Amino acid sequence: QLQLVESGGGLVQAGGSLRLPCVASGFTLNDNAIGWFRQAPGKEREGVSCISTSGEATNYQDSVRATISRHNAENTVYLQMSSLKPEDTAVYHCVAFTRNVCPYGSRWFTHYKEDLEVWGQGTLVTVSS
Repeated sequence: QLQLVESGGGLVQAGGSLRLPCVASGFTLNDNAIGWFRQAPGKEREGVSCISTSGEATNYQDSVRATISRHNAENTVYLQMSSLKPEDTAVYHCVAFTRNVCPYGSRWFTHYKEDLEVWGQGTLVTVSS
C-alpha cells in the first residue's frame, strides 16, 4: 500500500521555523517528483514547493521562505520553512507525482490531478502573531 506520512507541524510564533518530514512507505521516492501543498480554512489547495527526481527544486509561493530536500536513503522528503507568518497557517501535505519533474504553477488539483499518485493526511502548522 502506497502511503505518505507527514509530521513536524505545530504552533510556532511569527518569524519562527519548522522542518516537516514526509516519509514514504510501500514504495520508494526515488522515481517520483515530490511536492508539498497546503490548505488553509476556506481556501483552495496550493502548491508550496516541489523537488524532481534529479533534485531540482521549485518554489511556488513567493511569500514562503521554503527549502525542500530529498533524502532517498531515508525514503523521506523534508520541507524547511523559516520566517513564518500567520498567513502560513494551514494543513501541509506532501504528494507523490506520477512524473519525475515538477509541474508548472501551484494549482495541482486543478491542472495536474491525473499526475497526483498519493498524498498524506497532512500536518497542521499554526503561526501565531
